[in-house]
Amino acid sequence: MVNRLLGILLAVGALAPLAQAADAPTLNTGSTAWMVTAAVLVLFMCLPGLALFYGGLVRAKNMLSLFTQCFGIAGLVGVLWVIYGYSMVVDSTGMVEGQVTFNSFVGGLNRAFLAGMTPESLVGDIPEGVFVTFQMTFAIITPALIAGAFAERMKFSAALWFMALWFTLVYAPVAHMVWGGSGALMHNWGVLDFAGGTAVHINAGVAALAACLILGKRKGYQNTPMPAHNLSLTMAGAAMLWVGWFGFNIGSGGGLSSTSGIVMLNTQLGACAGILGWMFTEWFKVGKPSALGLASGALAGLVGITPACAYVGVGGALAIGLLCGVFCYLSVTVLKRRFGYDDSLDVFGLHGIGGMIGAVLTGIFCVPSLGGLIEGVTMGAQVLAQIKGVLLTTVYCFVVSWIILKVINAVIGLRADESMEDMGLDLAEHNERAYNH
Repeated sequence: MVNRLLGILLAVGALAPLAQAADAPTLNTGSTAWMVTAAVLVLFMCLPGLALFYGGLVRAKNMLSLFTQCFGIAGLVGVLWVIYGYSMVVDSTGMVEGQVTFNSFVGGLNRAFLAGMTPESLVGDIPEGVFVTFQMTFAIITPALIAGAFAERMKFSAALWFMALWFTLVYAPVAHMVWGGSGALMHNWGVLDFAGGTAVHINAGVAALAACLILGKRKGYQNTPMPAHNLSLTMAGAAMLWVGWFGFNIGSGGGLSSTSGIVMLNTQLGACAGILGWMFTEWFKVGKPSALGLASGALAGLVGITPACAYVGVGGALAIGLLCGVFCYLSVTVLKRRFGYDDSLDVFGLHGIGGMIGAVLTGIFCVPSLGGLIEGVTMGAQVLAQIKGVLLTTVYCFVVSWIILKVINAVIGLRADESMEDMGLDLAEHNERAYNH
């Protein structure tokens, strides 16, 4: 009996390391291959997608300035992300589930310069290097979105200073509050944001509103025609954004799982319903649907479905896309005209308003009774949590963005002078032309 018991104990002891090894995360090559692709798709959204979308909408004399800003932001934010941004978002030191500490608002610097990362480091079942790069592309495209609001009138040097400070003081803390894990503020509140309704879209849209209010209107705005110089480029850029959005949303799962299929389907339905919502509203209001309207409707639907894509059913995705198409159209026409601000390329109207609508509707359509996928939630409590997340992001982002812009304006000035604006920022700031006739 003793010998038998001893044999069992020895066998258990021998198997224990194997059990521990089985519990340890292992590399999933399929998920890794997908996440590499997703990172490339999100970068593709910014360069060339967003650059073409924005560049085609401005006057020809400012086309290259949008490309320059997008490339400059990519270089600047990519380096800052590795130095300290990644650490500020993911470092969970000092965080306690359900408690509010300083680190509920922002991560520490224990991972600065990617300290502790090795070729064997895994996040879930993918290499940490892939995860770092994927999250970097989010950090790049978010400030790049803001550039559309101050297009044709902000100095390049001021834009770079603003983006560096805004990334540090706004993007990184908000991203941490949403995605920092147990103990992060919005995680404690139960806010649902799968792929960036708060940290990306509301954040960029609200900062865009602050920027265009402080900068003032473009010279000649409302008196001088300022048509888009090349809508074909804009339509091509919008199509690239749509394609890249699958990397944006599905990639936010951190790999591949049974949820990936519904995220993909909901993303597609959001875009399709957004097109119809914008198109029919514009058709009813002005008598003709426009090419730019259809492209904008797709983007409005994609913005709205971003926070919700893993939490709602197909009915919820259709409703969110449709409503975002309708209300984003009204925001870039009625709302902007009523308040008179010059948001050059409607960043607040598309990303700010669309992100807010999508975030709140996530709380409605996530409940199982409406086809949602989140068990055990009540609509009232979840909508309240979503509204708290929207309000925190909006107020924090607007106040801090306003302060950053005021400081930069006092130190080096934000706006290009009138002669530069007349000449166009391509020649005035970069001594280049997009087109040589």
